[in-house]
Amino acid sequence: MTKLQLILDQLGSHIPDFEKTNPVVSQSTIGWQIDNSLLVINNVVDRLKDSDSKNYKWKFNKYRILIRITNTIPRGKVRVPKSVKPIDVATIEELKTKLELARKNIADIPTLPANSYFTHPFFGDLNVKPAIWFLKLHTKHHLKIIEDILNK
Repeated sequence: MTKLQLILDQLGSHIPDFEKTNPVVSQSTIGWQIDNSLLVINNVVDRLKDSDSKNYKWKFNKYRILIRITNTIPRGKVRVPKSVKPIDVATIEELKTKLELARKNIADIPTLPANSYFTHPFFGDLNVKPAIWFLKLHTKHHLKIIEDILNK
């Protein structure tokens, strides 16, 4: 869990730059990148908490296997689901509030049954261990975009 918390700390460190953008890298601001990441973390943990672990069933998924092998999300290939697409530009205060909720949610993950799960639109059902992998991967993806916005 500590790796995910460290990644979350990195994400939070970019909140002061929330208005910065670089159209060569992304049409979205750093704030949007942070907001999307926090929405994903909080929604995934909510789904894990709400799931009935008795209903979890592992299924083979070629997309999940491919992304696990490469351990990277290709840029610009996937549309953001509406449930985690920031609609308005979040303020610094809103981002800080979502960040604190994400910290609390991440701290709650170890208390969940191992087969608590959420359904990813491409990867299918992910129980706790693969869900943590996904949250790290997704957040690192947005951190790379943020770094590129700042450095290019």
